[in-house]
Amino acid sequence: MQGLKVIRSKIHGYGVIALRPFREGETVAYGDGIVYTEDDDFDDTYSLILHYGEDESDPQLLLDLTDQTRWINHSCDPNTEVDTYWDAETRTATAWWLATRDIEPGDELTYDYAFAPELAEPCFCGSELCRGVIVDEDEIENVSDRLKHLVRNAALQRSA
Repeated sequence: MQGLKVIRSKIHGYGVIALRPFREGETVAYGDGIVYTEDDDFDDTYSLILHYGEDESDPQLLLDLTDQTRWINHSCDPNTEVDTYWDAETRTATAWWLATRDIEPGDELTYDYAFAPELAEPCFCGSELCRGVIVDEDEIENVSDRLKHLVRNAALQRSA
């Protein structure tokens, strides 16, 4: 990944930092991986959901990241957003991260994982906007009872 480096992260495990400036709207990285159906049996820890149907009820594909983009951590106040494209004809997937604001050398790249409530887990992003759990902001009120105590009041107020 040109202009990026994998490091030990302050957020969680490994992370990816910028070695050069990236400007808002610039493509920061492309991701590569293996495409699975949602019914396949595999470890989806480093997977992105690929939306390829007409609506949310259509089956989904998962892109299991096999490159260094797998180390981009979650933040509730991310500096990138990920987008994906599924080419049904060639059965290939493309993922890319766009800077949502200027990123300076040394900044760790992050994006909002926006997990579904049933997949939510504690968040350690350290952002002032941290929701306390990794979950889609619009679904924060639906996290399990075992995680509700982690949800920050400000996050609930923003979702209301």
